[in-house]
Amino acid sequence: YLGGGPQPPADEGVGQEELVIEAVKKASPAVVSIIITKDVPIMEKYYENGGDPFGGQFGDLFGPSPFNFQVPKYREKGTEKKEIGGGSGFIVSEDGYIVTNKHVVGDKEAEYTVFTNDGTKYEAEVAAIDPLNDIAIVKIKAYKDLPFLEFTDSDKLEVGQTAIAIGNPLLEFTNSVSVGVVSGLSRSIVASSGYGQSEQLDGVIQTDAAINPGNSGGPLLNLNGQVIGVNVAVASAENIGFSLPSNLAKNAFDSVKKNGKIVRSYLGVRYVQINEKIKEANKLDVDYGVLVLRGQTTEELAVIPGSPADKAGLVENDIVLGIDGQKLDEDHSLGRIIATKNVGDIVKLKVLSKGKEKTVEVKLEEIKQ
Repeated sequence: YLGGGPQPPADEGVGQEELVIEAVKKASPAVVSIIITKDVPIMEKYYENGGDPFGGQFGDLFGPSPFNFQVPKYREKGTEKKEIGGGSGFIVSEDGYIVTNKHVVGDKEAEYTVFTNDGTKYEAEVAAIDPLNDIAIVKIKAYKDLPFLEFTDSDKLEVGQTAIAIGNPLLEFTNSVSVGVVSGLSRSIVASSGYGQSEQLDGVIQTDAAINPGNSGGPLLNLNGQVIGVNVAVASAENIGFSLPSNLAKNAFDSVKKNGKIVRSYLGVRYVQINEKIKEANKLDVDYGVLVLRGQTTEELAVIPGSPADKAGLVENDIVLGIDGQKLDEDHSLGRIIATKNVGDIVKLKVLSKGKEKTVEVKLEEIKQ
C-alpha cells in the first residue's frame, strides 16, 4: 500500500473466502459417508413349462403361435447383500462416536459401513436412537486420535451469519461443500423420510446452503469449522434446507456418553401451534400458545394415558400458553423447550382451560423407547 493515511480495509470477499477454505480444511477429515447394506431377495424368472416362453408349441414353418405365449413368473432364490442407500455423519470424539440422522440408520435389519474422508472403511454399530428427534449416534471401532468436530452454542446463532454444509450428496460426491447463510431460526416443519414416514421437527435452522439427498446427517458449520446444526431435510422449493440445532445433537451425544442411551424427558401431549389463522378458524380467545389436540387417527390421543401431562390433569382442548414464564409462540415451541429439560424437572405450565387460566405443575418423566 502506497500513500498517506490509514491503510484501507482488506477486501471482505477475500477474507470470507479464506475463512471458508480454512473451515472446510479443518472440518472435512471428520465428515464421513454412511453406506447402508441389507440382505435383499434374489428374484428368478421362470416358466411353468420348464423354460419355454412359447408353452412348448413350436408351430409350423411359420413359427410358434402367438396365442401360446406364456407370461413369465418370478420366485425368490436366496438373498444377496446389496447397497440400498446412505447418508452423511460427522465424528464427535477421538474414539469414534459419530452423529447422524435417525432416518439414515433407523433400519434394525440393515448393516452400516462408515467411510472417512481418506477412504478408510469401518464397520459401524448404532449406539443410540433419539426417541424424539431425527438424531442417532453411531460408533466405529477405531484407535484414538480420530479427527473430530466441536459443537458451538446454537442458541447464539443469528440470521445472516455464514453457514457451511458438508456431506455426501446423492451418495456419490463425497464431502461436497456448499455455502450460504442462516436464513431463519426456530422453524417448525414436517419432514418426510422418503419411505412414507413423516415427523414434526421443531426449532430447526433454515439455511440456503445447498442440502441434497445424501447430505442427511452431515454438519452445518460456522466460519470457525464448529458445528451449528445437523442437516436433516430439504424443502421442495430451491435454496431452502433445514438443520437440527447443534445443542440438540450435543445433548444427545453427552447423554450416550453418560447413560449409554439418549435420555429424553417428555410431557405427553399432541398439539398444534396456535396462530392467527387457527385462532380465527376455531374461534379461540388467543393467537399464541398450543392447542392440545388429538392426531388424525383414533390411536393418536391428545393426551397420552399415564403420561406426565395426564397425571397433571391436562385434557384435550386445553391451551398451554406458556412454560416456566416463557410465552409459547412460533419462535418458542413447546417441544423445543421440553427437549432442554431433564427427567425429574418440575415445570410450570400456564394453561387456558374452559375459558379460565390456571397454573399447572408437571413433573417430567423419561420417554419409553
